[in-house]
Amino acid sequence: MVFVLIGVLLLVLKLLEVGAVATWAWWWVLSPFGVALAWWAWSDASGLTRKREMMRDEERKEARRKRNVENMGMSPTQRRR
Repeated sequence: MVFVLIGVLLLVLKLLEVGAVATWAWWWVLSPFGVALAWWAWSDASGLTRKREMMRDEERKEARRKRNVENMGMSPTQRRR
């Protein structure tokens, strides 16, 4: 995401002809988009994206389980009557 933001910033600076970016070649300005594309391809191919998604799912499951236990009054932190 960082590379996309940098690419958008450089693209805007190039189109508005601001500062030194106005004199840069287009391939320099568009290169962060290529790096972002390579990063996403590597991330998907290596399984990093799937691993992060599975971790988020597990965290949601655990939070839901804790919430349900507390709602049933079976939480270890609650006193038994």
